[in-house]
Amino acid sequence: MDHNKLALPVGTTLDRFIMRKQEDFPYATGELSQLLRDIALAAKIVNREINRSGLIDIAGAYGNQNVQGEDQQKLDVIANIRFIRALRNGGEVCTIISEEDEDMIQTGNNQGKYVVAIDPLDGSSNIDVNVSIGTIFSIYRRVSATGSEGTEQDCLQTGTHQVAAGYVIYGSSTMLVYTTGNGVNGFTYENSLGEFFLSHPNISTPKTGAIYSINEGSSEFFSEGTAAFVAHCKQQGYSARYIGSLVADFHRNLLKGGIYMYPATKKAPNGKLRLMYECNALAFIVEQAGGKSSNGRSRTMEIEPKGLHDRSPLFIGSTELVEKAEEFLTAEYSDAVASL
Repeated sequence: MDHNKLALPVGTTLDRFIMRKQEDFPYATGELSQLLRDIALAAKIVNREINRSGLIDIAGAYGNQNVQGEDQQKLDVIANIRFIRALRNGGEVCTIISEEDEDMIQTGNNQGKYVVAIDPLDGSSNIDVNVSIGTIFSIYRRVSATGSEGTEQDCLQTGTHQVAAGYVIYGSSTMLVYTTGNGVNGFTYENSLGEFFLSHPNISTPKTGAIYSINEGSSEFFSEGTAAFVAHCKQQGYSARYIGSLVADFHRNLLKGGIYMYPATKKAPNGKLRLMYECNALAFIVEQAGGKSSNGRSRTMEIEPKGLHDRSPLFIGSTELVEKAEEFLTAEYSDAVASL
């Protein structure tokens, strides 16, 4: 028997991949590499908690609301604790902002060069029904001098200043997908070895697609431009696919081609998704994969944040579909201006 068949290689681990790619990182001195490893470690722990949530009574509501006014799930709280602890213990991050916390979180690592914005558990209300959920993160290089606590200026940077961003999807398999501005790579978690292995190298999203993802239950509150674009998707015979977990919907469309939309509505004129915790990170990823992200008229990553919990409309995915959506929304805006 061919000996090569007896011990096939298992692939490239996340740690080894990060080490090999370290020269691609700006200011490469190892801190960003360590920071990505800290996030991966926390993701492994959260993955374990999710997989056993139904067995140890950590599914369901926690009983509090977060700063967004949303009911917290128990796993929201657990994930928030795990990621903050990992980032604090890693020593590379001076300040964290989390969707679950109203204010900045100072880690005590005043020499840390990085700031992290994180949605610890996106789509957590789907845990109880075994639907895919995720974690989203952005990494920025601090602009204030090291040696002191991070500032709001460090946190409120536009998405164009991200040095890395990524997400973890906890589904039929657990994947970590990230970019440092040199393409997008995906890693699948191998439970028996406790390692992430490179499974989706150099992800490139299709230029167009035949999937549109939007909560049509809110169609009564859509603007004319959004409603017209959705009607256009139907006329083209596109398939409607909407899971209700942002990471899951985004991940599918990233790989298969399509557009995800969470528009401004009459109920939420500024949109619902958070610029710092959700929109910027996914925008960085999709652009690095060859796609596009917009609030309907402007590039997502160029939006100037005014507060930690700013919201924004989001149209993200295949370039041709996002640009077509912008055409409908721009026409709506032009008509509104002309009527003034």
